[in-house]
Amino acid sequence: MSAVNKAEYGAVCAFIFREGRYLDDREWEPWLEMYAPDAEYWMPAWGDDDQLTEDPQSEISLIYYANRDGLEDRVFRIKTERSSASMPEPRTNHMLTNVEVMSETDEAVDVRYNFHTLSHRYKLTDHFFGTIYATLRKVDGGFLFGRKKIVLKNDYIRQVIDVYHI
Repeated sequence: MSAVNKAEYGAVCAFIFREGRYLDDREWEPWLEMYAPDAEYWMPAWGDDDQLTEDPQSEISLIYYANRDGLEDRVFRIKTERSSASMPEPRTNHMLTNVEVMSETDEAVDVRYNFHTLSHRYKLTDHFFGTIYATLRKVDGGFLFGRKKIVLKNDYIRQVIDVYHI
């Protein structure tokens, strides 16, 4: 367990909460700026034996982007209505809890937190929930996501899952 001081813990939480707000408010450009250019964004799938896949290069993932370019392409498709899965855009509400600093170095903070996202579209509300493991790189008094692994606990879903659901 890291001995992060209260001020830094507050900054970690504020950073994580701001990402949820950007997604809920569809503020795509500031959301993208929260990610380092080489940030990995990964949501593994659950295998037949109820184990998460471990290698996004050789096993199925629900979402995988090796760097921010993939996220930028996704946002481009959402913004230009080239994503039928995102039309109409759902209304989302991110609830983020249990933020825990797992380790810390001079360069980064590893955190674990839970999410519950409500997504409303076509007069239906869906729930998505799980745990996120992230490496936050320390940069100029703030943070950037260097890696984000999303473990979706309710993976039997009736629609395409997208970045704004988690």
